[in-house]
Amino acid sequence: MEPPGEMPGEADGPRITPQMLKSHTGEFALESILLLKLQGLGLADLGCLGECLGLEWLDLSGNALTQLGPLASLRQLTVLNVSNNRLTGLEPLAACENLQSLNAAGNLLATPGQLQCLAGLRSLEYLRLRDPLARLSNPLCASPSYWTVVQELLPSLKVIDGERVSGRGSELYQLCRDLDSSLRPSSSPGPRAMEAQPWVEPGYWESWPPRSSSILEEACRQFQDTLQECHDLDRQASDSLARAQQALSPEGSASSFVF
Repeated sequence: MEPPGEMPGEADGPRITPQMLKSHTGEFALESILLLKLQGLGLADLGCLGECLGLEWLDLSGNALTQLGPLASLRQLTVLNVSNNRLTGLEPLAACENLQSLNAAGNLLATPGQLQCLAGLRSLEYLRLRDPLARLSNPLCASPSYWTVVQELLPSLKVIDGERVSGRGSELYQLCRDLDSSLRPSSSPGPRAMEAQPWVEPGYWESWPPRSSSILEEACRQFQDTLQECHDLDRQASDSLARAQQALSPEGSASSFVF
């Protein structure tokens, strides 16, 4: 979908040329380019990019693109990043039958109908239209039903906006979304939520009354008495062992043997 009054190739700004592609990749033949990074160049026109028929991985983020016409010929494309541009439609991507991952956050996609062109892409599993960390989004993401509509429109998706919606681990993300929804204040009148109640009776966490201190003092006194008795018995045993050793070892007997 192209903005009114603007035709492909007439946008103001840098244009992709064969010389640009060759200098970025070092390839002499455009058909040989498999991976291409052209982010943050202010590009407004994709130019000859459609001639890179073998392209599999493409990053066009951070430019000034308003339409993706030349990408329709890239049948081998599997990963595409067009985030932070000025796109109002994604129709040319309907021909990218091998596309698996698409990042289109930070554009001007306003309605779910503008995603209908992706419904035929059976390999598409990863879609990002909103990136909170980079503060990128699309107008359609503001709708409360955005998440549900995208899932219904593109049931083959496994990950939406970085959160798994099907397969292993999707239950955890769903639990977090349900929790967020339950905590979000509702504008419609409804039954008031029950007020929080304490888990234990009043005074449960208070310290024990002072009367228990006498029991503790008596226990400490008995322990000190028992400990003193142990010290006395140890001293008596040591004295007995010393006398026995002296009786069994006459003076000078130890020095009478020479080895």
